[in-house]
Amino acid sequence: MIRNAAACAVLAAAAAGADEAPEAPGAIEAAQAQDAPAASADLAEVLERRLPDVNVTSVEASPIPGFLVVEIEGGVMLHVTEDGSYAIAGVLYALTDQGPVDPFKARWAARRLALLADVPADQMIVFAPAGETRAVLNVFTDPDCGFCRKLHAEVPELNSYGIEVRYLAFPRMGIGSETYDRLVSAWCAEDPQDAITDLKLGRKIPSKSCQNPVAEHYEMGKVVGVEGTPTMVTADGELIAGYVPAAQLAQGLGLK
Repeated sequence: MIRNAAACAVLAAAAAGADEAPEAPGAIEAAQAQDAPAASADLAEVLERRLPDVNVTSVEASPIPGFLVVEIEGGVMLHVTEDGSYAIAGVLYALTDQGPVDPFKARWAARRLALLADVPADQMIVFAPAGETRAVLNVFTDPDCGFCRKLHAEVPELNSYGIEVRYLAFPRMGIGSETYDRLVSAWCAEDPQDAITDLKLGRKIPSKSCQNPVAEHYEMGKVVGVEGTPTMVTADGELIAGYVPAAQLAQGLGLK
């Protein structure tokens, strides 16, 4: 799921940076006894000491007894014991009679929509259908990504189903990379649609510079949950990671 890799990476990086991890149960018990169970108001302080490179943005109740939900900078969520001794990274599922349910799915959807609502349409590269717009796909894209190119080739088909494609920039190699520079040039081009199309056909475009949203898109993508490209966000906040054929996207959006 969308948060697994990011959450696990945070904990793995912290573990790799530790001078020496406790090796015996007695050492772990001693560490727990040293701090004693911390109230939820104190958990951020405990984590600041134990995970010094992690910035905690919120701590709240968890559906799991004895745990708290900790959100850290970048939108990564961890489930942490109340005393700050253990953390679980990954998606939490409630096992109901109707099947597994992600209790945080609605929260993430609402957050994605709130972030995207702050992005004006003129800061995206938009491919709109000729007729009625029946659905919208916000697509975080990288012109050097093979599957982004494959999806872009199907934009006319998506438009034929009434799907508007709104591109946001996500240079996978980061800000300042060659891909970043190419995306800036596309956003600054006289005709951004033609420019992004040329890039996805492997063509060179004139180097351009202007006030642009590429860096903002990239940073927002990391908060939204983008871990690769293409990544799409639907009008109801659902995140779709990876390439999906146009016909299948249309079917999933109830248009076919």
